[in-house]
Amino acid sequence: MELPTPADLRQRRTELGLTQSELAEKAEVSQPLIARIEGGDVDPRLSTLRRIVNALEKAESDVIRAEDLMNEAVVSVSPDDSVGEAARKMEEEAYSQLAVIQDGIPVGSISQSDLVHLDSEARDEPVEEHMSESFPTVSKDATLDEISNLLEHYKAVMITEAGETVGIITEADIAARLS
Repeated sequence: MELPTPADLRQRRTELGLTQSELAEKAEVSQPLIARIEGGDVDPRLSTLRRIVNALEKAESDVIRAEDLMNEAVVSVSPDDSVGEAARKMEEEAYSQLAVIQDGIPVGSISQSDLVHLDSEARDEPVEEHMSESFPTVSKDATLDEISNLLEHYKAVMITEAGETVGIITEADIAARLS
């Protein structure tokens, strides 16, 4: 069994967004002890180290990640699909926007607000002539905080793995999870 170094403990704690005080509370030790361990000033007893590592593991399992929230069934259109097809899919699925995906890669988005001022002739035009920028992409291990920050500026967040779209998250998905 390999024991974590003081630097390992500090790195893991900061990656989880925990302060020394929060970790100390979770591990039922004092904050100064955490500071001294992370600083390399003291070698903790194995039982103390075990409590700290267990507290870090529990905190890690409490973090909500993109893969916990995402919808794997991404309703989308391709850039070559007609605007009419995009409008039909939005109505059929009761969505206000769709991702535009080409060969598994997000290339844009189209929303009802993009379509509202188009005339009837535009229904046969390709989506790529009327689409907006793509929704931002994150990996499956992006945290809820990271996703929430993006959703303050975008209508959805795409989840990709090796460049391929594997899911989508909207504000509704977060609201459903938190309720």
